[in-house]
Amino acid sequence: MKIKKGDTVEVISGNDKGMRGTVHIVYPKKKRVVVSGVHLIKKHQRRTGDVRTQVGIIEREAPIHISNVALVCPHCDRPTRVGYRVMPDGTKSRVCRKCGEIID
Repeated sequence: MKIKKGDTVEVISGNDKGMRGTVHIVYPKKKRVVVSGVHLIKKHQRRTGDVRTQVGIIEREAPIHISNVALVCPHCDRPTRVGYRVMPDGTKSRVCRKCGEIID
């Protein structure tokens, strides 16, 4: 996965196009991510016995497909594709395809 938890991403397609947020959860098998403030849904939650749950209409973020978001480079502050570069010590780093800087 080229996008990790804590990355800043921008939505590039869909109803929330242009919005930015940080990634909270990544689901690699489903190829989906949960981004803060993006793709908000309303869940109607009813009371379930004596368990302490939030009751009523709950608004929360839903997962969005990873192909609909682009990583925002911290150096050039633009949405970009991600490449990889192997460093001399053998570690693999993510690289911005627009400015060429190392992302992490």
